[in-house]
Amino acid sequence: MTPVRAVKHGRSNKRDPVSGDDGILGTQAISGTTRPGWDEYFMQIARTVATRATCPRASVGCVLTRDRRILTTGYNGAPAGVGHCFDVGCLLVGGHCQRATHAEANAVVQAALHGVGISGTTAYCTHQPCVNCSKLLISAGVKRIVYEFPYIDPIAVQLLAEAGIPSDAFGTMASLHS
Repeated sequence: MTPVRAVKHGRSNKRDPVSGDDGILGTQAISGTTRPGWDEYFMQIARTVATRATCPRASVGCVLTRDRRILTTGYNGAPAGVGHCFDVGCLLVGGHCQRATHAEANAVVQAALHGVGISGTTAYCTHQPCVNCSKLLISAGVKRIVYEFPYIDPIAVQLLAEAGIPSDAFGTMASLHS
């Protein structure tokens, strides 16, 4: 477990990079409160993004970041101009909703629509990406994936490994301290 770093009260808001600050376990004690590490911070935002999902089968969120900055977000739901699953029902084929676009794909689409380059980013996903989203993230130049809930897809895992993209399972801070 990464040690907790105490920061003196009254210190300026400017921070020097800390070894391990980007890691999954990086929390810091500041003025008696716990400050989340970067992975925890961005995963919390991915969870919030997931609350916008419009397919009742799953609420999935994705946040694409680079250099500790959010570039785009996406959640699972119908494409623009198409009825939402909540309103018109899911369109199921082989147990998968064909109406909803996955969160990772929507995050990539948002980048394309707004001219935001996403090469070299980290994807924070509430759920482990499926094979199609994994291929999309590989092709888009994503360099790391952090996910909370597993979605076991051996082909996705194989392709990410071949591409040299780490896919890290995120553990909540509560579970890491117990």
